[in-house]
Amino acid sequence: MARLANLETEYPVLDSTVRNFCASHGIFSVEDFLIHDLYMLAAFAEQNDSSERLKEGIAQVLSIIDDMHQPWLNGMELLEDAKRNKHVFPTGIQGIDLLLGDGIRVGQLTELVGPSSSGKTQVCLRTASNVARNHMVLYLDTGNSFSPQCIAYFLGKTISPSSAQAKNQFLQKVMSNISCHSVFDIFAMFDVLHQLESYLRCQDGRGCCQMRLLIVDSISSLISPVLGSSSTLGRALMTSAGYLLKKLAHQHNLAVLIINHTVGGEGGSSKPALGDSWKCIPHSRLFLSCDRGSNTYNVSILRHPSMASVKAARFVI
Repeated sequence: MARLANLETEYPVLDSTVRNFCASHGIFSVEDFLIHDLYMLAAFAEQNDSSERLKEGIAQVLSIIDDMHQPWLNGMELLEDAKRNKHVFPTGIQGIDLLLGDGIRVGQLTELVGPSSSGKTQVCLRTASNVARNHMVLYLDTGNSFSPQCIAYFLGKTISPSSAQAKNQFLQKVMSNISCHSVFDIFAMFDVLHQLESYLRCQDGRGCCQMRLLIVDSISSLISPVLGSSSTLGRALMTSAGYLLKKLAHQHNLAVLIINHTVGGEGGSSKPALGDSWKCIPHSRLFLSCDRGSNTYNVSILRHPSMASVKAARFVI
């Protein structure tokens, strides 16, 4: 979903009159429109001198939202889509790849949950370094966690003996395939994801090196602040973020890897942050922890579309 100012070329009815009216009610994008009381908005439009024009604009935005819904697919179409497009990308971490059946799945959201220092960012960096050997990766960094030094270290561990020049060329190739953006609020993330969506539409069908992995480190850092300010607005933004991430994954065959933190649960246990409204968003959920005083990590599956029972593994990064 996009900002209203970017839609006028395709939809002339969304001109400055409509946009200024919307802006006066705090509506600048389709997301803002979704979380607004449409009955109140229509009532305000009726009181305006340009009421007919405004009602046309409101109807146009509703039509745009309706067009964004995907048509229903029958079981055979879903099976064919899964066979044709939904592959997996190895993370490069043996324990996790064995646990997931070769890696993270394209077309789905995989969530890494865990407390601080449980290895979540390290898994993201290792996965980025592995996928970027042959594909482009977009890394959204919300807390200055991205480390090119770690990427180089992981690559150095897996490069077979060769000349220094060959190693340097390989490193340059992989690093150039990773694009890192710093985003510090949810609205900045929406802007980057809308730009990504436009880019993916242009690259689909081309033979160039394509974007295949999107990492958000971390989604909870962006959503938690808006949940605390207003429950209605925050939940709507959270739902919009989840919808957009899943849409990008499914329509453009991306593997989406996101980080979520933990909060205190009943009896002092830890549980994933963002609450029950978010837990249905990720297709797969992995819980990470670290053995105190060692570099051994533990991972267990909290949720997976093709695994009914909880499984666990140990790994070293």
